[in-house]
Amino acid sequence: MKVLILHDEISSDARLDELDALTQAHVISEALRQLGHPSSSAPFSWNLGETRTIIERERADLVFNLVESVRGQGRLVYLAPALFDTMSMPYTGSSTEALFLTSNKILTKRFLAARGIATPDWVSMDVAARNGIPARGRFIIKSVWEEASVGLDEDSLIWAEHAAVLAKAIGDRASRLGGEGFAEAYVDGREFNLSILAGPAGPVVLPPVEIRFVDYVPGKPRIVGYRAKWEADSFEYNHTPRRFDFPEADKGLLERLVAIAADCWTLLGLRGYARVDFRVDDSGRPWMLEVNANPCLSPDAGFFAAAQRAGLGFADVIERILVDAQRAGGAMNGSHRLASREMIAQ
Repeated sequence: MKVLILHDEISSDARLDELDALTQAHVISEALRQLGHPSSSAPFSWNLGETRTIIERERADLVFNLVESVRGQGRLVYLAPALFDTMSMPYTGSSTEALFLTSNKILTKRFLAARGIATPDWVSMDVAARNGIPARGRFIIKSVWEEASVGLDEDSLIWAEHAAVLAKAIGDRASRLGGEGFAEAYVDGREFNLSILAGPAGPVVLPPVEIRFVDYVPGKPRIVGYRAKWEADSFEYNHTPRRFDFPEADKGLLERLVAIAADCWTLLGLRGYARVDFRVDDSGRPWMLEVNANPCLSPDAGFFAAAQRAGLGFADVIERILVDAQRAGGAMNGSHRLASREMIAQ
């Protein structure tokens, strides 16, 4: 089966998170080689006709979709699967609709909150700009559309006495946040990531991960910002290790986190792989922060760390994603059928 790996266009001044797309493309290509699938890779162009031509020229049977933004805009991420849909081309990961919904953090929160998933209160720029809107407490100013904690660091955490403060803070940071931001009520507590991977019997929630804040002095915001994720020489990067081992007292909490993550997958109609981020307050209540329908697949990223904990190698993860993509695309037939070792074993 021929696989075409499509990723973001990389500019000469690309950020660290943007450059990571090339790392992912390289390691996925090697995993595909191990699985016996020839592959090629190319950037996803803003010129959709050009990208369509590339797909047709490569004569790919399936696209491995690593596109996280188009022309540097996360809000356009849905254009990639939308193009694949018009071409009846099977592709990895979630559908056009699911990617559009999850790429907008406010839409995701509104959608899941209406279905009983607890998420911190939020204030959009439009609401913050209105007079008389009550908003008092600590808030984090986040990007509506961008992933990878773009624009998120210590100065993103502010105290607000009223909504006008939030409106100004969102406006002041707009350029750092991809053009549009919102304020989310800050939950002071523990942070967890729950990764989900498609399997032969349905989606599987991988072992929960807690992000620990080690040696953080009192008053230093405990948030997983851009430095913590990408800047290897920063204090934040080196003092936010992952934790997989938990005391027995956390058993009930972990079970709730797994159940909520699985509900998010089902409610949002996700496919292939995803990650759900949580904060847990001092009372032990989980709060869903956001859902990433196309989390980073680099070997040092949190998703693969959770997969390793579950006993899966990198090629195993890629194989599961491919099988799920073929299943979703209706291409499980003839010479294009993947022989999944897990499916055969069962």
